[in-house]
Amino acid sequence: MIPENHGTTDCSDTELAALVDKLTLEQKIRLLSGASVWSLHDEPAIGLRSIVMSDGPSGVRGLSLDEREPSASLPSASAVAATWDLDKVRRLGELIAAQARAKGVDVVLGPTVNLHRSPRGGRHFESFSEDPWLSGVLGTAYVQGVQSGGVAATPKHYVCNDSETDRMTVDVRVDERTLREVYLAPFERMVTEGHAWLVMSAYNQVNGTTMTANPLLRDPLKGEWGFDGVVVSDWTAVRDTEASGASGQDIAMPGPELYWGKALLDAVESGHVSQAAIDDKVLRLLRLARRVGALGEEPVPQPSVWPEAEVRALLRDVAADAMVLVRNDGLLPMPESSAPRIAVVGPHARRGRNQGGGSATVFPATVVSPLDGLCSAYGADNVSYAPGLVPEPELHPFG
Repeated sequence: MIPENHGTTDCSDTELAALVDKLTLEQKIRLLSGASVWSLHDEPAIGLRSIVMSDGPSGVRGLSLDEREPSASLPSASAVAATWDLDKVRRLGELIAAQARAKGVDVVLGPTVNLHRSPRGGRHFESFSEDPWLSGVLGTAYVQGVQSGGVAATPKHYVCNDSETDRMTVDVRVDERTLREVYLAPFERMVTEGHAWLVMSAYNQVNGTTMTANPLLRDPLKGEWGFDGVVVSDWTAVRDTEASGASGQDIAMPGPELYWGKALLDAVESGHVSQAAIDDKVLRLLRLARRVGALGEEPVPQPSVWPEAEVRALLRDVAADAMVLVRNDGLLPMPESSAPRIAVVGPHARRGRNQGGGSATVFPATVVSPLDGLCSAYGADNVSYAPGLVPEPELHPFG
């Protein structure tokens, strides 16, 4: 059961508005910038503790990248999508929520639902698919799984963040129909059906305006779709004060303050950003705090304990379901007792690339290389290995 219906206003929201009114303008604006790289400010005057965030599209890192604090390393989202299995995706979300709570994390920064639309998308492995329908359906299941554990999910990156090349400055020019039917469609489903508690705004511009100040944060996101959650920026994506402060952008990360803070306070006092805009941002933040158990007497959801064997079984099952056997001439399944000689070629067989890197990086408890797995299954005497060619670290021009 997902806590709270999305898009409703009840007596609790009235109470939240009363808490907003208790704060000074300085206190309100302080809450809207990160306190650190991963956390938000507390405010003891209204019983608000710090909310903790963590990267989480393919596993929950926690507050530090440390092999002494391992995490489950999920198959890449592209592999997860290849299963077409919503139940497994929800189950992965439940695992993410349990590991987040065990690490003291309230907000998981995922799923990534940008589309495989360009070869310059260096983070495609984090995203489900090139298809907006499939991405939206799977992303919704993931959001529901995570939030069923009282941990907030954060669909990202809103919107048209499909290229890593010049991602801070690229201006994506797109017509209304394409924007709606292709790029916005996955987010719409995750908001209206999945009831996501956050959405992350992207680095890029869309039709001339950077996303942290873009009108698309108001409509369709908050207006037409009725999103009542928090828009958090991608890290350092907020690069101005007045335009983003007056927009539908709610939280600027990371901290300490960069373009908001004192500069945003001055903008409000000078009339360039309205007090109403600030109050709406703070109300949304308090609504998130209530949902994750970070406000007043709200109970903090307790983590469910997943036995390690259950974690491994789920990850193995998902990875296996993601694979398609194109051709089999009767060789498979290969019995261990009468296995033929097996040739294994390539440096990645010995040192497998088990993750895509970047924001999806976690430290798994153990990693079994393809070579070690085959040796274990069929015996080292039946396996011959050759390193082959070293992979090129970058693309080179043809010719």
